[in-house]
Amino acid sequence: MENIDFARILNETADLMEIAGEDGFRIRSYRNGAVAIEGHPERLADILANPDRKVTEIPGIGKGLAFVLGEIGSRGSCEMRDALLQRFPPAALDFLQIQGLGPKGIALLFERFPALDSIDALETLCCEEKLRTLPRMGAKLEEKVLRGIAQFKQRTGRFLLSVAAETAREIEQHLAGLPGIEAITPAGSLRRGKETIGDLDILVTGPGATGANAAAVLDRVASHPHVREVLVKGANKTSVKMGREGLQVDVRALDSDTYGAALQYFTGSKEHNVALRQRAVRMGFKLSEYGLFRAADDVRVAGATEEGIYEALGLAWIPPELRENLGEIEMAESRTLPVLVERSQIRGDLHMHTTATDGRATLEEMAIAAREQGYEYIAITDHSKALAMAMGLDERRVVEFANTVRRINETGDLGIRILSGLECDILRDGEMDIAWDALAELDIVIGSVHNNMNMEPEAMTDRLLKALECPWLTAFGHPTGRLLLHRDPFPFDFDRVVTEAVRRGVWMEINASPERLDLGANLVRTAKSKGAKFVISTDAHHPKSLLNMPYGVATARRGGLTADDVMNTRPLDQFMKSVRQHA
Repeated sequence: MENIDFARILNETADLMEIAGEDGFRIRSYRNGAVAIEGHPERLADILANPDRKVTEIPGIGKGLAFVLGEIGSRGSCEMRDALLQRFPPAALDFLQIQGLGPKGIALLFERFPALDSIDALETLCCEEKLRTLPRMGAKLEEKVLRGIAQFKQRTGRFLLSVAAETAREIEQHLAGLPGIEAITPAGSLRRGKETIGDLDILVTGPGATGANAAAVLDRVASHPHVREVLVKGANKTSVKMGREGLQVDVRALDSDTYGAALQYFTGSKEHNVALRQRAVRMGFKLSEYGLFRAADDVRVAGATEEGIYEALGLAWIPPELRENLGEIEMAESRTLPVLVERSQIRGDLHMHTTATDGRATLEEMAIAAREQGYEYIAITDHSKALAMAMGLDERRVVEFANTVRRINETGDLGIRILSGLECDILRDGEMDIAWDALAELDIVIGSVHNNMNMEPEAMTDRLLKALECPWLTAFGHPTGRLLLHRDPFPFDFDRVVTEAVRRGVWMEINASPERLDLGANLVRTAKSKGAKFVISTDAHHPKSLLNMPYGVATARRGGLTADDVMNTRPLDQFMKSVRQHA
């Protein structure tokens, strides 16, 4: 088991405890333990297997939780979780993912409808208008739950981009020792940087993957310890399900002569490939996963490289993130494709948390980790006081923090410039959670919505427009509030808000946390068309999370952003000149 598996089981148990109305302190200990385990750099399974090590060495893990983790490590569950799953149906965990149903509501459902045991049964209950008869529910909530059920069914079988990327790395490492392998390349939605993935395509090429050697590659894939089922095994392809969640992975062994054509074909998207094949037909060619052929005599004219395919079709090579048939082929023909931003151009990370609030590392530890990433500067942006459970900063602590950062920078001991910042809650009425005179002491202020997300669109729009009146607001953090596969964006008039943000010089964040990737690519394109500037930040709560920056960069690339669009590609002196021009 990996750390993320331990964390998931702890969170599931905490969810079930909430439904059961267990003690809040104990619930928080499970949730805090999940955060500590997921962010820990060592594999928990290795610590548990070592008689000379103790799980209590991990900050935040006490003796009680250590015992629970030992149970999970030995049998994949724990006594508390088992007892609650005897009390409630397993579908309770699915119910928690339906917007509109909280733990108390789910407990009431089970009390009034003991036979309720599935999402389909819940949907029937809503369609029969029985949910609205319960206390504190009603017709509006019933409609919301029905929408939530539809969204849940739509996203079932989808996986976060980070999950697919980690699985691809596992496969690559597992195959790396085989002789004669020249390239192991993820394709499909992962290569295009899509925020969620249905399945994973991996292409393997080289002398060690061709002819009779292909069998050794495919056998090696099937032997991976995280493979739970082999679905298909042919001469050149195997399909397996991996991990507890069962992500389908399709691995193809290819000849070098066809590698480029297969990479282009299996990268997609479907819409891009259809448009490209139509272009090929108009030019007298046939395009397939095996190559580009002249229609007249079936002679292959390209196929070894993607660049060769596009060049033969009169096009510049198109970055995978743009392959959605949204005008990229026309731009490739006219040689006007944007030069997309790259991870190597990011000079600073502007959104992260420390132990001052709900982070898992100190300012110094975050700074050292960021310096190791090659950054010139970072902003420490702990929470404001509205998030009481996160021990958010009040005005006094904000000013003290700004002074502390000034002293740290004067010494230069950390080898990286620290910017004093805050993730300041935007309250329900649009006011900032911290007084303006305290915000004025900071280098960076990120305004974010963390609560009251169920407002009507017009009211939410007014709330965000009101926040823009604060002269110290630097950027909107995770601007739509979505949590991928769990919570939809809150509705508001995005065009109005981004237009006003541009007028006031407030930037839009692309939050690189794999659970958010907010803004999404479609809204990035919209904002760019209105003249918006952006920051790409990780929202890291642990040094390990700083490594999520490539996911934010992939989202920016899908939105067509160049380095000039992204403020934290600028050197420190230029960035500091830009940061308060609107104040």
